Amino acid sequence: MSKILAPNTAAPEFKLYVTADQSLSLSELKGKPVIIAFYPADWSPVCGDQMALLNAVLPEFRKFKAELLGISVDSVWSHDAFAKDRNLHFPLLADFEPKGKIAKQYGAYREHEGCCERALFVIDKNGIITWSYLSPVAENPGADGILEALEALPQ
Repeated sequence: MSKILAPNTAAPEFKLYVTADQSLSLSELKGKPVIIAFYPADWSPVCGDQMALLNAVLPEFRKFKAELLGISVDSVWSHDAFAKDRNLHFPLLADFEPKGKIAKQYGAYREHEGCCERALFVIDKNGIITWSYLSPVAENPGADGILEALEALPQ
């Protein structure tokens, strides 16, 4: 398993594609809490369950004015099909080329498999990681840790 970035670390800036012609950067979300869910692959069963669960809990995250981002090394085309199939209402960002560049910066890249770890981060409105969790790749980590981290953020 990787060693992911720990709390009290500045979250590395990134700009990744959400669609073929639209990108999103972390700095665009400054002033809001951000949840980043790195996950191995769009179409894996555990990833599908995890993203569906996070989508279901999205209204709770929004109570904290938090933005949820899913990140994997899959392409924008795979993300688009997966998001439509799963009816997801949050952006999936493609850490596609150079492959895994952002996941590596967060310590959330599985080098030997060429995919992201299943890692969660909560970033405060100032861009500081306040909570991080590395889940075993075959387990859905749920949303309880994220909600507890959001509740602990200063208002």
